[in-house]
Formats: sequence, C-alpha cells, structure tokens
Amino acid sequence: MFDGQFITYAVYFFVVTTVILTVEAGYVAVSARRGHRGAVNYRLGRLAGGADVESALASLRKERGLDESGNYRYPIIFLNRLYLQSGRRGSGSTFLWIFFTVGSGAAIVVFMFVGSILVASIAFAAGALGLPVLVLMRRRARRMARFARQLPDAIDIVVRSLKAGHPTPVSIALVAREMPDPIGTEFGIVSDEMTYGLELDMAMRNLLERVGLDDLRLIVVSMGIQASTGGNLAEILANLSQVIRDRFRMRQKINALSAEGRWSAIILSVFPFFLFTVIWLISPGYYGDVLDQPIVIPALVLMLLWMTFGDFIMYRMVHFDF
Repeated sequence: MFDGQFITYAVYFFVVTTVILTVEAGYVAVSARRGHRGAVNYRLGRLAGGADVESALASLRKERGLDESGNYRYPIIFLNRLYLQSGRRGSGSTFLWIFFTVGSGAAIVVFMFVGSILVASIAFAAGALGLPVLVLMRRRARRMARFARQLPDAIDIVVRSLKAGHPTPVSIALVAREMPDPIGTEFGIVSDEMTYGLELDMAMRNLLERVGLDDLRLIVVSMGIQASTGGNLAEILANLSQVIRDRFRMRQKINALSAEGRWSAIILSVFPFFLFTVIWLISPGYYGDVLDQPIVIPALVLMLLWMTFGDFIMYRMVHFDF
C-alpha cells in the first residue's frame, strides 16, 4: 500500500492542479464576458468582433459540444445533450478533466482519513462522475428558466413582425438582434441555419434539441403544422404566447407553494453531514473506535443510498408536471 509521504505529495499535486485549472477557467470566462459585454447577446458579440456568419455558426456549435454540421461530437449522447442544453461554452474535455481531478483529490483525502478503498472509490465516483452531471443539470434548469421567461416576449416580436408583413426568417432574425441571451443567441443560430439551407421546421427542431424546454415544443409543432397545412401563423403564435405566459404564472405559484417542502428536503439532506463534521472536529476520536468494524462501512453506504431515495421522493413531491 502507499506510504504517508507519497499520499501527502499526491494530495499536494491534485490540490495545485485543481487551483490552476480553476483559475484558468475563471480567467477564460471573464475574458470572454469582457470581450462581448457591449453586445446584446453572445452571438452578436462574435459577429461584432469581425467573424463572418458561417465561421461564427461553426464556432458556436463547437463550443456547445456539436460538430460543424450540428451533430453530437461525443459518443455518450445523454451527457452530450446535457452539456448542450446547459449552455456551457468551452471544451468538454477540459470540463471533465477538472472534475476528474476533483474526484481524484477527494478519493485520496477520504482514503487518508478512512483507509478504505471502497469509500475512496465512492468518493471518486461522486466527484468525477456524479458531480459533473449535477452541475450540468443545475445549469440546464437555470438556463431553461431564463429561456421560459424570455420566450413570450420573443414570440410577441415575431408576431408583430409577421403582422408588419415580414417573412418568418426575418422575424426570427429580429429576435436574434433584439433579445439578450440565452434566447437571442439561440434564435440567431436558427436564423443562420436557415441562411445556409435548413428548412424552418428542421431549424426549429434543432433549437428544441439545444434548449429542451417543453413550452418551446408547442411553438415548434405549431410552426411545423402551419408550414405544411397553412394558416395564420401570427394568430397562432399570439395565442401560444398567452398560453405560455399563463403556464409560467402557474409554475411560479407552484414554486411558491412548494418552497417549504424544497427547503425541508435541503435541510434534512445537509444536516447529517453537518452534524458528522461538527462531531469530528469536536471529538476526533469519536468515530475512530468503530470505523474498523466490518459493519460500519456497509451501514454508511446503505444510509447514503436510503437518503438518496428519500431525497428523490421529496423531489417528486414538490415538482409537478402540468
């Protein structure tokens, strides 16, 4: 097994690597925001920087985990779709490497304190595999919420443009020029895709794949039906805008009514770990006499699984589909 000096140097190595990668990621993010701060949205900032439309479209796709044709770049479609819908820009491999380093450092620290390969492996899996998924899911939920708030206003812009006599591609391009992120850049990609040969129906389906919002599905289906059967698209979109606003208000009311349940779930989940840490700091030897017992580690694993199941039940109780 590893000696103490090797483990100490390994911990130092992973800590320094994590700090360097974190600082680098922060510098890249701040530099990118500073360069596009004056533009309405990220896509317009790229175009204002001198990039042509075709290269900007290819770059936007590549930053979101797609290839130049708009197809998924990575073999695991679930993770690629999650990365795409989270709205994160940058290299996916760098993102995974950061969490791999975090997971490795967590595994080494846990092994130093606990001395169990099984617990260290669980810590590595949680840090290197589970944590990136949770981060991306959180980013996706926040991005969907922002997109849902902007969607009715974007539809109203399209409706007014259609009533003024503009064709649908021009109306979509107007949203891309007037709206901030995330909806401005997403509609800009739709406009660019139609410029380079995609039909409206396919470009809107690509938008739905990039965003994943259920309310947007109503718009995509309605525009697809209208393109094949005809009809007053402005009137259809105006009615859908009102429906989406009503759904958004209802969702806000549900979130307010279920706030107590959500915070109860958070407190009940965090409190055992907080209590464990406090007892460990006050009396470091409190757990030392029982950690060597063969039943302790399986009991802890079973407790974590049971807590996870309870959190899932509480999550389903306070989240409603309507």
